[in-house]
Amino acid sequence: MNWDETTDTDAAERLVGASADGEDQAVEAALRPKDLGEFIGQEKVREQLDLVLRAARARGATADHVLLSGAPGLGKTTLSMIIAAEMGAPIRITSGPAIQHAGDLAAILSSLQEGEVLFLDEIHRMSRPAEEMLYMAMEDFRVDVIVGKGPGATAIPLELPPFTLVGATTRAGLLPPPLRDRFGFTAHMEFYGPAELERVVHRSAGLLDVEIDPEGAAEIAGRSRGTPRISNRLLRRVRDYAQVKADGVVTREIAAAALAVYEVDARGLDRLDRAVLEALTKLFGGGPVGVSTLAVAVGEERETVEEVAEPFLVREGLLARTPRGRVATPAAWAHLGLTPPGAAARGTGQQDLFGA
Repeated sequence: MNWDETTDTDAAERLVGASADGEDQAVEAALRPKDLGEFIGQEKVREQLDLVLRAARARGATADHVLLSGAPGLGKTTLSMIIAAEMGAPIRITSGPAIQHAGDLAAILSSLQEGEVLFLDEIHRMSRPAEEMLYMAMEDFRVDVIVGKGPGATAIPLELPPFTLVGATTRAGLLPPPLRDRFGFTAHMEFYGPAELERVVHRSAGLLDVEIDPEGAAEIAGRSRGTPRISNRLLRRVRDYAQVKADGVVTREIAAAALAVYEVDARGLDRLDRAVLEALTKLFGGGPVGVSTLAVAVGEERETVEEVAEPFLVREGLLARTPRGRVATPAAWAHLGLTPPGAAARGTGQQDLFGA
């Protein structure tokens, strides 16, 4: 194969990958609830948010600014779209990392329509100058645009139409108090229980025209890590398996076989999760071991281990964070079918690597 043919093949593969990603995004968009009545779970948040929106509509005013916090995949983006739909307003979507200068934010704010919803994902990652500009915009619907530099610089006030800011964050503790206090309504989104996830799976299966029985839905829900986004992703992969390997009907057996192919075990652990636990137990005797060393052992970046794998493993009681490093719990040894040595077997969470 010559260079041109290789290039054409690579380009074709990229196009196929882009097409698949686009298809997945389109499916995810189709599965999103369109109003609060369709939204499953988060009962308290839905009730409180419904009151906020109904009161704003009754007054003929824009809704208060809303801050949504919680782990990825729990529905923060979906709720922002529902807020816009319930208020009959357009929505503008951007993210904190995309706003690195105050001018970036000024350009977005100055183009908003009256009543428009501005969804700012990962708001805690916005630059400090933009953050300080946002204070005035949220409170007074005004920004000061600086023209010129040095002693001759002039601040020109720019009036903004009333708008609703919906901020989303996975790390609410990183938001400075002056920004957090300017939100009229704040909500923390919790992980879903198995029954709620089963409802999510059944609803999505209906929208995707997938035939699924209650036990198949329960199998998928039980491996979804308490997260609707993961439920929907696993459902699509199980659907593919059922269409190719079976008669298209998703049963418990089909779901279990499909998820085994995709390396998702009965507790929802994936390849990375198990790699972390296996390295911790088999290479480091259960720990304690530093997260950087653990990341090197599994061939991943420290941030990937710390932000992707660890939160779920800690929540499941399979890994503990200690001042000396990460430690495998007795439950981790049991899940891997291994016998914990020494102190780990006694449940102390500490392991002497030298057998003392």
